Amino acid sequence: MSNDKLHIGIILGSTREGRVSPQVGEWVKGIADMRGDAQYEIVDIADYNLPFLGTTDDADPAVSRWNEKLFSLDGFVFIVQEYNHSITGALKNALDLAREAWNNKAAGIVSYGSTGGARAAEHLRGILGELMIADVRTHPTLSLFTDFENMTVFKPAERHRQTVNEMLNQLIAWSAALKPLRAKQ
Repeated sequence: MSNDKLHIGIILGSTREGRVSPQVGEWVKGIADMRGDAQYEIVDIADYNLPFLGTTDDADPAVSRWNEKLFSLDGFVFIVQEYNHSITGALKNALDLAREAWNNKAAGIVSYGSTGGARAAEHLRGILGELMIADVRTHPTLSLFTDFENMTVFKPAERHRQTVNEMLNQLIAWSAALKPLRAKQ
């Protein structure tokens, strides 16, 4: 892939044992890779062993590595699962452990839960605004009841593929539009 392509991170928003976010993330990445319009990679917050906000400083190696990864990305797709009508504590912590690394970038959201993860996505949108991340409108929502077998094996309906592509179209357009703004930082 050429170096001028946007670099998009697909962020897995859960660290829970038995989580299904890796299945959803790989599915999104498979759709994205077929497009050829950007470089896409899975970014699993579980791989960073992040400390809780306030228990260390920015010099912590895990926090530094996390911020370096985020700075290297032009945009994000958040794989968001709904817990207690909101996002996971692990994702909130990961969001809070960075600041400038998020700024002036775009994000798409793919959510899942009993109501498609809609409430978690709406909570995430408020946080993204505070971090100066422009979230795109199109939002694939996946139901634990119809898009998963026994709520553990991801089997998405074919119709979701089109919605993911629409979200990625918006994400790429916004990520490209914001790139000159990031260059001024």
